[in-house]
Amino acid sequence: MSSFYRPEIDGLRAVAIVPVVLFHADATLLKGGYLGVDVFFVISGFLITSLLLGEIQRGEFSLIRFYERRGRRILPALFFVMFLCIPASWVLMYPTQFHSFSSSLVAVSGFASNFLFWFQDGYFSPAADEKPLLHTWSLAVEEQFYLIFPIILLSILRFFEKRLLVILGLLALVSFSAAQWGWHYKPSSTFYLAHARAWELLSGSACAVLSIKSKTQFSLTTRNLFSAAGIAL
Repeated sequence: MSSFYRPEIDGLRAVAIVPVVLFHADATLLKGGYLGVDVFFVISGFLITSLLLGEIQRGEFSLIRFYERRGRRILPALFFVMFLCIPASWVLMYPTQFHSFSSSLVAVSGFASNFLFWFQDGYFSPAADEKPLLHTWSLAVEEQFYLIFPIILLSILRFFEKRLLVILGLLALVSFSAAQWGWHYKPSSTFYLAHARAWELLSGSACAVLSIKSKTQFSLTTRNLFSAAGIAL
């Protein structure tokens, strides 16, 4: 267990996953349930940035160790899910479907499934419920972000440390602008690719910086009010 632990984050994860499950079970139950994935992106940005800043401040940060921890955390569960899908897909799928599934196995292993599903998106593409690993697109986005964000963060801290929050905000604004343009003109790539999702992770990063630098201590009542407002939104 990491020394950085926020129990309320676990609660927020639970709140975020329920609408996602309901949406995939039956979209009429909660039509906007997929937004729980966006909440997960913000949580990921917050946690990773908090961990990175803490290690950097203590002089304990190692890029290799960071990637190693990500691998140990993600890969065992990911490969377990993949191996469970293989026999079921072999038995239940038509040859063309199984060929598509096999491609997704390769893409998932390289954290590039979001690109594959983007390429496959179209009028003649298989239905979403015929892609057992479709949900891994969000994991691919996160891992692509984690691949470059530590390097970006280290660069900012070395040359523009006092402007960290401003630069993160500007990067988030660029990504958000791309997402706003893309949902209208390039909806598929905007949904699947990291450039249009980075603003959500960077929003979490900005929250992490604010929580570390903020000298204001809110009362428990105030924090609960903020939490209630977030859940309502």
